[in-house]
Amino acid sequence: MRTLKSRAVSAALAFLLLATITRPASAQVPKHPLDGLTATEFWAVYDAIKTAGHADARTRYPFITLHEPPKDEVLRWKPGQPFRREALVVVREGPHTFEAIVDVAARKVTSWKEVRDVQPNVIEEEVFGINDDVKANPEWQAAMRRRGITDYDSVICYGTSPGYFGTPEDKQQRVIRVICYDRHGVWEPDGRPIEGLAVQWDANEHKVLRVIDNGIVPVPQGPVNYDIGSVVPRDAPSPLTIQQPQGPGFRVDGHQVSWQKWNFQFRIDRRVGPVISSVRYADGDNLRSILYEASLSEIFVPYMDPSETWYHWTYIDAGEFADGFASALEPGIECPENAVYFEQVFANAHAIPQRRPRAACLFERSSGDIAWRHEGLSGVESRKARELVLRSISVFGNYDYIFDWVFQQNGSIKVEIGATGVDNVKAVTARTAAEDRDGKASAYGRFVGENTVAVDHDHYFSFRLDFDIDGTTNSFVKDKLSVERQPAENPRRSVWVAKPEVARTEEQAKLHMDMAQPAAWRVVNPGVKSPLGYPVGYEIMPGDNAMPLLLPEDYPQRRAGFTDYQLWVTPYRDNERYAAGDYPVQSKGGDGLPAWTSANRPIESTDIVVWYTIGFHHVPRAEDWPVMPTMWHEFALHPVNFFARNPALDLPKQP
Repeated sequence: MRTLKSRAVSAALAFLLLATITRPASAQVPKHPLDGLTATEFWAVYDAIKTAGHADARTRYPFITLHEPPKDEVLRWKPGQPFRREALVVVREGPHTFEAIVDVAARKVTSWKEVRDVQPNVIEEEVFGINDDVKANPEWQAAMRRRGITDYDSVICYGTSPGYFGTPEDKQQRVIRVICYDRHGVWEPDGRPIEGLAVQWDANEHKVLRVIDNGIVPVPQGPVNYDIGSVVPRDAPSPLTIQQPQGPGFRVDGHQVSWQKWNFQFRIDRRVGPVISSVRYADGDNLRSILYEASLSEIFVPYMDPSETWYHWTYIDAGEFADGFASALEPGIECPENAVYFEQVFANAHAIPQRRPRAACLFERSSGDIAWRHEGLSGVESRKARELVLRSISVFGNYDYIFDWVFQQNGSIKVEIGATGVDNVKAVTARTAAEDRDGKASAYGRFVGENTVAVDHDHYFSFRLDFDIDGTTNSFVKDKLSVERQPAENPRRSVWVAKPEVARTEEQAKLHMDMAQPAAWRVVNPGVKSPLGYPVGYEIMPGDNAMPLLLPEDYPQRRAGFTDYQLWVTPYRDNERYAAGDYPVQSKGGDGLPAWTSANRPIESTDIVVWYTIGFHHVPRAEDWPVMPTMWHEFALHPVNFFARNPALDLPKQP
């Protein structure tokens, strides 16, 4: 056990050294039922599968994660009591997919079943391990020679998910779509696509199904490097440092965090990133429940070029790859000097434990924001705000996503998503937009460099929010804002009023954001009243958002049906975790939220889960190249009659 406590140190330098040390999760014994699996437990999974006779040389493990104990067990559990530890293991043996449950303490497989008609997530050897095999194919070599490329050593080919479009290949094989880049003379090949060429790869039989050649386009030759050695840096500004000479204001015990009046647990999952659980807030002597669990659920990134080598770019990132979390954070750059780091332990496709240093960081920040203020007759009273941030970064191909879970002193939680990385680009014959006289080169994107067009696309992030507002008996309320016409004798002609509507079924809780018909969305506990008589609750407050523009019958939209609405509400089920379904690779559509809610189950006064999707359309610009400035989007969870008064009223004058 390692516990980080607030402590005074003799010098700020000593604390900064401490703060940059990664907390080794692999050395920890799980202290909470929702802690992530440790290295020892991953080895137990490895041994159990082998001992049960379920593994041979071709066996792969696309996904291994904590199999959570039943929710009622977790809610009854008290610190110091024993708890069950199980792993959910997805096993791929050629064309067959199995799910196993492993009791990690007993090192025993307790459940083994085949899951038919699904494809598990793409693994690393299917992304990077097929490079040499593809380049050995005579048809591919002929296509390269037609482009004047004979040095295959400088070419790199990546495998990626194929989507699903109802073709015979989609239906019969595990397909990997392969695209290639010329990395000659550059550090990163993203800006050197070998356009018009793609390969359909059979991942089960390890062979090329088809080479697609739509014509020759020269490889762009413009500048694409963005490393410090390739770009002349501007003059450095004067130093700006963050120091906490008395140590951090939070406490960490294992993966339990206490800060100000907040208390929560977290783990880092390879598929969805940070899973925040047991979120509570101290209201006087009462540690009140807000969320049982909250996390990302799915990501959908469809590109808008319909050509044969591009139409498949419709990624359901979290589920199709299930290994995007987390990228190692750079101290002092991606997290401030006062951050504390946590390492991640996960298993690779051979079920061997791996260690990821600095997979998440935790830090306090104060940007000069005002918590509250008023100037009255007696002068100005104001307080400075401080926040606690849990940060991780995921990498899915060309995109890097920064995920911040921000806890505020006023009882609110913000979720901030920063999108950066490199645009997916295609090579075109026109050098610039001015030379694209017929508009064909930039019909589905924008020029970001010479002979280089970044393709238009969308980003959608679905979050799973399992609210437990003062207990598990919750309801969802939509406060509709509607115009109330005033009688003729009143000088006012109109006002608006908020009329609450309780959603009784899943269908009633499928909602769009609509500026013409505004509404506030909140989760309440109808059995717990505030001092003023209102049911206690929390509001889901959207930020900027977008609706999908794809046609409902389009396969990508069918597969990512969770984007049909910004908000869904379902009754809690422990096996409903991923908005696009458990197995989105080559899925046909309709899985996940559309399938679950088709039963139109009751959701009033029960244990409910809210699913909120944030999205944005990305029309690229020159400023996105060769690496994109971070663009931020967010939503928030705000207390509504949860407290008797402003919970930040007691902030000290000098924090």
